[in-house]
Amino acid sequence: MTMKIGEKAPDFKLNASNGEVISLSDFAGKYIILYFYPKDMTPGCTTEACDFRDQHEQFKELDAVILGISPDPVDRHMKFIEKHGLPFLLLADENHEAAEAYDVWKLKKNFGKEYMGIERSTFLIDQQGILIKEWRKVKVKGHTEEALEYLRKTEI
Repeated sequence: MTMKIGEKAPDFKLNASNGEVISLSDFAGKYIILYFYPKDMTPGCTTEACDFRDQHEQFKELDAVILGISPDPVDRHMKFIEKHGLPFLLLADENHEAAEAYDVWKLKKNFGKEYMGIERSTFLIDQQGILIKEWRKVKVKGHTEEALEYLRKTEI
C-alpha cells in the first residue's frame, strides 16, 4: 500500500508502554509525530529517541504528540523509557502490521546478510488524521529539529 500526502493516515491498534492499547485515532485533534525506528537500546535509535525527548516540550507547545514504534515488545520499551527518561509513548509493533501499513517494513542488508526490518521513517499527521509530511530513510542527526521546524511552519 502506498500512502500519499493529503490522504488519511492508516490507523492501527498497538500495545503501548503505558499498558494501554493505543490507536492513531485516540489522538484526533492533535498533530502526531509518528516515528518508526528499528530497535530499542541501539546507538542510532537511542540518539533519535533522546533527540525527541529533548525537543518534547517544543512539540507539546505546538499541540503535537510523539509516538515511537518499533517491533520491540512492551517490556523492552519500558526499559528503554526508564533508562533514557523518555516522556512519550512507545508502541510495540511485534507483527509489523503498522510498519507494513506505513510501508517502512523493508528488506535490509547488513554485513552481507539480508533481513526484514524497519526503515527509519517519520510521519507528520494533522489534527484530522491526514498525512501532511513524511521523512523516509531518516538520518538521525538533525532530524528532530527538521521535523519541529516543519511543524512550526505548518502551524503559522
